[in-house]
Amino acid sequence: MGMAKKIKLLMVERDVTAAKLAEMLGTSQSNISNKLKRDNFSENELVEIAESLGAKYEAHFVLVDGRKF
Repeated sequence: MGMAKKIKLLMVERDVTAAKLAEMLGTSQSNISNKLKRDNFSENELVEIAESLGAKYEAHFVLVDGRKF
């Protein structure tokens, strides 16, 4: 599942539209909509989106032995 799909699911969970998310992030609705269509987010954007939606963004690599990087 791509990040755009995960963001959309979180938006539904939080009852937040693309327009509202854009307002929360200080950007335009068209910018958010385009990023969701392209599934193109930087890690910093993902952190900002998570914080805006009351969530925590975690990204790491997990080795077979459980170690995370």
